[in-house]
Amino acid sequence: MVTANATSQAASTGAAVSISHLHHAFSLGKQTVPVLENISLQLRPGESVALLGPSGCGKSTLLRLLAGLEPQQAGQIQIDEAAMGGPGPERILVFQDPTLYPWLTVRQNVLLGPQAQGKKGLEPKADALISRMGLQAFSEAWPRQLSGGMAQRAALARALLNEPRLLLLDEPLGKLDSLTRISMQRELIALWQQQGYTSLLVTHDIEEALLLCDRVLIMSPRPGRIIAEFALPLTYPRHRDNPLLLQHRQDILRILGQGEDW
Repeated sequence: MVTANATSQAASTGAAVSISHLHHAFSLGKQTVPVLENISLQLRPGESVALLGPSGCGKSTLLRLLAGLEPQQAGQIQIDEAAMGGPGPERILVFQDPTLYPWLTVRQNVLLGPQAQGKKGLEPKADALISRMGLQAFSEAWPRQLSGGMAQRAALARALLNEPRLLLLDEPLGKLDSLTRISMQRELIALWQQQGYTSLLVTHDIEEALLLCDRVLIMSPRPGRIIAEFALPLTYPRHRDNPLLLQHRQDILRILGQGEDW
């Protein structure tokens, strides 16, 4: 494994995550297809980590396992030194394709999770998050009236209103135009610093991973293994022309292979 050492800037009440010798496979008819192979990693409380790798290497499967949406087959996942159970509000997964309920407005979708848990009085905070996502004019809109990028921002607001201790992000900005994406990258950094959650981000954008996260992990083609790690001892905001980021970008491209579909 290639490793670049650094010390995380984040410190907070986010969840501590420990993954040990995790293996996972899919059964496709009579065939067993290995997806993840011997994944071991630690996430410090409040740390932000990015996953990069070829398409189909198991990045999204790893997020689903951490969210409790896939049964564990081999290996161990611990949250705060306790064996992880099923899905819970302290672990939120934001999917690549937003999952908004079509019969609820944007505001109702954002408030749904906490209200289902019996929490009250969160309307002002929901409105503030909707505004930060640039959706204040669409608070009472139906999901069908939103663009794909707007729906993704609404899904992000819903996740953040739950105040998760572990936020799992599967290409959360992939549907946004370039200008909105840059703006939302800044908002994600600010919200992470304010709320203090631990985050694991899957992205295909090397620059985004380097700008947003404390560490970047590189996965191999399927079955996915962690083959390289880059730590980023940099404060925020970061600049795209930072020499360390430019060097890491070249190193990551070399490891992944510029011609690969990833």
